[in-house]
Amino acid sequence: MDDATTSTDIRLREGSSIAQRLIVAGCAAAVALCFTPGLFTRDTLEIIISVVALLVGAGFVVGIMMAPAVVWIITPNEILIGQQRPFGKLRTRVVPKDDISGLQVPGSKRVKARFQLAFTLASGERLTSPPISDVTHVRDTVARIAAQFGVANFEAPRNPLDASNPEMHLGEPLEPFPARDIRILALIAVALCALPYAYKLWRGLPPSHVEILLLPVGVIAAFAVYRYANLVTGAFWIIRQGDIRVERLWGDGTPRADHIEGPDVKSITVERRGRSEDEHCIVVIRLHSGKRFRSPRIGSRVEARAVAAEIVRRLGIAAESNKI
Repeated sequence: MDDATTSTDIRLREGSSIAQRLIVAGCAAAVALCFTPGLFTRDTLEIIISVVALLVGAGFVVGIMMAPAVVWIITPNEILIGQQRPFGKLRTRVVPKDDISGLQVPGSKRVKARFQLAFTLASGERLTSPPISDVTHVRDTVARIAAQFGVANFEAPRNPLDASNPEMHLGEPLEPFPARDIRILALIAVALCALPYAYKLWRGLPPSHVEILLLPVGVIAAFAVYRYANLVTGAFWIIRQGDIRVERLWGDGTPRADHIEGPDVKSITVERRGRSEDEHCIVVIRLHSGKRFRSPRIGSRVEARAVAAEIVRRLGIAAESNKI
């Protein structure tokens, strides 16, 4: 997708390339084929599990390969919509400017910094576009489209990553876990590790070495939960002109903050942290001191690159340090 404000047309794309589909589909097929030996056994349960696994794998592969790739080209006078499946013909549709009566910008429930254009036509039909990839210029993009199509009444999206904000926010403000919840988790850890030992005593059986060793493991696990639970709350980034404030919590719940300035940065990269490049990409900042900061999850690789580019601009970093 290329929705830069300097371009005459706005292009929105959705859908993986054929190469990406083949890789994911191949992995799914390989996992499903691992269950084929069960088909040649005499165990009815194994045969049923193998058949179900193969059917689910086949459905997953078909779903991946048949998902359409969608392209929207928004010009000052019309919207051209193209849709194509990997083995099908290109289907196109043209929506004239005069047919558009309304515009909304719904956000995503899974990824907060993801926005789509929802057009209402004169016929009452509602068309939803692929996501806007440049999440740092959503307001400008929406305002420009609304002006092109003469849509007066539209609500500007609330975008924590918009470049027009004095502060861009990544993640959510942090709060420590309640002490009561931490104590309950610590007790659960102890109880789970002590359960096998208690069961053997209740049955009048001698506990094994493993069950005896689980007792101190439970105590250690409870101490770790009580002492370090707040470390898993993540980080909250406040991106300002000239610096970034990274807020985190110590294990006991007290706040800590680090400041990143342009001269301290060695490189900025975009990495995947999770299963999918469509929803689990982050920005990684490496300092000259060797320290590394990983941002909260942003979204797709394209969206993360847009955020990284804005960070580079705000910190005034040289182009050679930018590896996005």
